[in-house]
Amino acid sequence: MERLVVVGGDAAGMSAASQARRLKGAADLEIVAFERSHFTSYSACGIPYWIGGAVPDRDDLIARTPEEHRARGIDLRMRTEVVELDVAGHRVRSRDLETGTEAWTEYDRLVLATGARPVRPPMPGIQAAGVHGVQTLDDGQALLDTLERTPGRRAVVVGAGYIGVEMAEALVDRDYEVTVLHRGAQPMATLDPDMGTLVHQAMNGMGIRTVAGAEVAEILTDEEGRARAVLTADGRTYPADVVVLGIGVEPRTELARKAGLPLGASGGLLTDLSMRVRGHTDIWAGGDCVEVLDLVAGRTRHIPLGTHANKHGQVIGSGVGGGYATFPGVVGTAVSKVCDLEIARTGLREKDALAAGLQFVTATIASTNTAGYYPGAAGMTVKMLAERRTGRLLGVQIVGGAGAAKRVDIAAVALTAGMTVDQVISLDLGYAPPFSPVWDPILVAARKAAAALRKAGP
Repeated sequence: MERLVVVGGDAAGMSAASQARRLKGAADLEIVAFERSHFTSYSACGIPYWIGGAVPDRDDLIARTPEEHRARGIDLRMRTEVVELDVAGHRVRSRDLETGTEAWTEYDRLVLATGARPVRPPMPGIQAAGVHGVQTLDDGQALLDTLERTPGRRAVVVGAGYIGVEMAEALVDRDYEVTVLHRGAQPMATLDPDMGTLVHQAMNGMGIRTVAGAEVAEILTDEEGRARAVLTADGRTYPADVVVLGIGVEPRTELARKAGLPLGASGGLLTDLSMRVRGHTDIWAGGDCVEVLDLVAGRTRHIPLGTHANKHGQVIGSGVGGGYATFPGVVGTAVSKVCDLEIARTGLREKDALAAGLQFVTATIASTNTAGYYPGAAGMTVKMLAERRTGRLLGVQIVGGAGAAKRVDIAAVALTAGMTVDQVISLDLGYAPPFSPVWDPILVAARKAAAALRKAGP
C-alpha cells in the first residue's frame, strides 16, 4: 500500500485527498493529512461577510468537517503542524500543537497545501493585542472575539486591496467608524489609478475615510499592551480600538524553502502543469502556496484564490490517483465589493503590460448596467487594454453598481481564448432592457479600443 501525506487541510489539500480517494480505494492508498488549525475545507473568501453579519454562522462557511473527511477514509490529524520536510528520506516531522508531541511520518507521495499568511511588516506594535490579519477561520474568530469584547467603535484598516476594502465594509456593517490607510495614490492597487479613483470616491461617499500615501510606522499601544492608535511616517496618529491588516498575503513556504524546493519570485512554489513540484516526481503543491502561470503576461504570479485552490486539488488528486489532469494557468480574474460598489478586473493593468514589454492602447467608457430608461439603472465604468500590433485584448477593469462585476467574466473568456477587440465586438451577448443596454458596456469598450488602435496605427 502506498501512503499519501497531505500538508494542509483546506481547499487544495483536502480536494486533492478526496479526489485521490475517489480514484484509489483504501486498500491501495493510505491518506494521512495534517492541519494546524481547528477547521478544514472552508470558504476563506466568505470570512469578511461572516464578520460583517451577512453570513450568520461560522459553520455556514465550512464545506466539509474533519469527521466527514475521516468517514471517507482520510486519516486527518487536526491541530497538528508539519515542522520539517525530509525530502531525501521521504518523511515529514509533525508537532501536536496541544501536547507538543513530535513524530516522523513517511510518505510515498506528498502534497503541500500550506496556504498563505497575512503580511505583517516588521514594526513596533504589529503583534499587539487588537491587531488582526484575516486569512483563516481561526483568524476570523479571533477578530470577531475582539470586536465583541471591545467597547470602542473605531477601526483602522491598513491596506486597501481586496481584503482591506472587504473588511472595511464588514466593519461599517458592524457600525464601526472606519479609516483605511494605504500607501498608494488610490485604493485597490489591483486596478489602474484612474479606476482606483472611482473606488476612493465611492468609499468616502459611504462614510469610509480613506487616507492615501499613508506609510504606517507603528501600532501604538496602551498600558495593557493593546492597540490604541496607528502612527504613520508623517507623524499623524489615527485612533483605533481594533486594527485590521489588509496589506495582502504571502505564501507560507518556509518548509519548502528549507527543504530546497524551487520557489518563484514571490516565494511561491513552482510546479509543472500537473501541479508537481518542479524536479520532484513524488511531490505536488497547490493553493495559496504556489505560483501559477499568467496566460496573458506569460510569467508566473502568486494569485491566492479559492477557485484556483480547488482546481489545483482536483488536478493533484487525479495525478496521485493514477489519472491525468492539468492546470494550464490563469488570466488574473478577481471581483470584490465595498458596500454597493462592485469592483472587477481581469488580465493586465497598464503597469503589468509595460513590465511585459507590450505596447498597448486603452479605452475607458461610462455606461449603465441596464437600459438607461429601465428603473434602477446604475452606472458603471469599463476600462480596456489592447495590444497595438495585434489588437489582442490584454485586460479589463470594471467599477460600478449592481451587475457590474460579473461582466468581467466575458472578458476573462475572451482573454483565455486570445481574442482581439474586434472579435469581442462581434460577440453575441444576451440583451434585454432589465439586463443590459442594447450595446453591452463590454462591447462599447471594445469598440472604443478598436478605434484607438486604428488611430494609433501599426
